[in-house]
This record gives sequence, structure tokens and C-alpha cells, in this order.
Amino acid sequence: MPHALSSFAIDQKWPAQHPDRIQLYSLPTPNGVKVSIMLEETGLPYEAHLVSFETNDQMSPEFLSLNPNNKIPAIIDPNGPGGQPLPLFESGAILLYLAEKAGQFLPADAAARYQVIQWVMFQMGGVGPMFGQLGFFHRFAGKEYEDKRPRDRYVNESKRLLGVMDKRLAQSQWLGGDAYSIADIATFPWIRNLIGFYEAADLVGFQDFPHVARALEAFVARPAVVRGLNIPARG
Repeated sequence: MPHALSSFAIDQKWPAQHPDRIQLYSLPTPNGVKVSIMLEETGLPYEAHLVSFETNDQMSPEFLSLNPNNKIPAIIDPNGPGGQPLPLFESGAILLYLAEKAGQFLPADAAARYQVIQWVMFQMGGVGPMFGQLGFFHRFAGKEYEDKRPRDRYVNESKRLLGVMDKRLAQSQWLGGDAYSIADIATFPWIRNLIGFYEAADLVGFQDFPHVARALEAFVARPAVVRGLNIPARG
């Protein structure tokens, strides 16, 4: 029997076993785990599908039909607004949607709400792009470049961003305030990646940002974060 997801081309490549649940198409990268962590934190029912970069799944017509920008993560909520299926891409937009759907990790009070949203935007516009470029020039193909000015540009900007966050976290428990929120779910996977996978702790002088380190430690100790960091499981 056809279900609400049958009309989506992506369902042909990654068939839903539980079509009544949110469908997550992702890979456990810093951007990808934002959404798996959020889903684990909220307890919203979902089904995860691995989008493998090794086989260029993200460039397949089925995936592009959901996200024309060929980036993970993306979701379809079969029970979206008005009871209609909602396809959605861009991790920040997905976090906002899931927070509103679950009524969690985004304050109801308007002023507090926008305090959180501004830090989500800070991550989307600064932390992700800058840390990602640093990773390219320090860990991947860019490390072979003899001219170190591009790498140093991103190192310096990453240090600046860490300094902004350290000052904030000296004043509050979490980025959005004293309550854990989607601002933290958006940001700390990137900080973890910077000092872990990118091996850039010494390069950015991470020891100079003790408040960031304190919050990162609290973040990775959360059970939902531990689970979400490995979803979807790599094949």
C-alpha cells in the first residue's frame, strides 16, 4: 500500500521501513550529527539512512531531488505542518524545525529564543565554514600547499571564533544561556571535530579556551550525544 513518502524519489533509493517516522538521510560528520543528536535528545521517532560519500550518494538524482545543494543532512517528516509530509535540508533549519516540533531546546520566551537563534546563526555562518576550511588546509589536500597563508588565515579566524565563544561561556553555562539548546547541538560537534579529527588543538591553541573546553566536555558526556555521534552507522 502506498504511503506518504512514496511520492518522494528518495524513497526509491532509501526505502522507508517505518514510513510513519521522520526519515533522516545523513552521514556522521559535524553537520550530519547535529540532527541525529537532536533526534536522540528529543526522542522523536525517526529512521536513519546512510548517505555514503564513497559512492557519491549525495550526487544521486534521488538525493538531489530532496537537497539540490547535494549536502547532508536532509529529512522528510511524514507528519509535517498541516499533517502533510515536509522535506527539509540545511542542518540549521532542521534543528529549528525539530525544536519547534518537539517543544524542546528552544525557549518559548521570545527574547531568550532569539538569543539561542543568534548563536545557531553564528555557527552556520562562522564556525562551520571556518573550521571546515582549516581542516582542509591542515589535515587534507591543502596541507601539501607550500604557501601557508591560506591555512594561517583560517587558523587565525578559528582562534577568533573560539575566543568569542570562550568569552560567552565564561558568562553562561551554554552558548544560548544557562539552558542547553540547539545552539550547542549545532556548534559543539564542530569544536569536537576541530581538535579531534582535524588534529588542530595545538594549531589553534585550544588550551587558551578553558570555558569552551568545559562546555565541550559536558556536551560529549550527554547520553544522547554519545548515541547521535555514530548515527547513521557507517557501512
